[in-house]
Amino acid sequence: MSIRDEAVVEIPKRRRRAPDEARREALVVARRLLIESGPTAITLKAVGDKIGVTHANLIHHFGSAAGLQSALMESMVRDLADALDAAVNQLRSDAGAPRALVDAVFDAFDRGGAGRLAAWIALSGDLQHLEPVRAAVQDLVKAIDEKFSAEGEQTHNRITSAVLFIALCAFGDAVIGAPLRDMLDRDEDSGRKIVARLLPSFLL
Repeated sequence: MSIRDEAVVEIPKRRRRAPDEARREALVVARRLLIESGPTAITLKAVGDKIGVTHANLIHHFGSAAGLQSALMESMVRDLADALDAAVNQLRSDAGAPRALVDAVFDAFDRGGAGRLAAWIALSGDLQHLEPVRAAVQDLVKAIDEKFSAEGEQTHNRITSAVLFIALCAFGDAVIGAPLRDMLDRDEDSGRKIVARLLPSFLL
């Protein structure tokens, strides 16, 4: 079970935990704080209060608030890479492209706060944290090539342009899509529909 899946589990307070369990629960709560309130909410005190452990205990596990934040980035990047891998597998088996492709990538950024994570990493300048996602993105390019190659000759630039287009839109939708849709009186699915409608222009 990933940290993302565990984020919905209620964590009991004030009990003895094994070191690995305490670390895992701290990351679950830190992820929840990121999703609900943004990166500035991720403090040792806030996390400690949520899971019923002391500041000193969290220092022991993470060294500092920065250490906790770094550990959270690493765990969430792993989940994002896994989600993109799932998108690749879905694309290779699902005949409903391009909407299936759009949904898979949008879900990868939206689920579990990956969009907020990407914004956090970009604004912090710690871009090395995104390195584990590189292979997943490259696999996605290969999967698109395999999916659409029978429909015509595709250049590498066209396919990477398609991935860039989908990823940028999915990132923007995850970070600020809800208020923008509200301002424009558009439904929750409108961003995905627009991208799915425009995607063939990159691939055909």
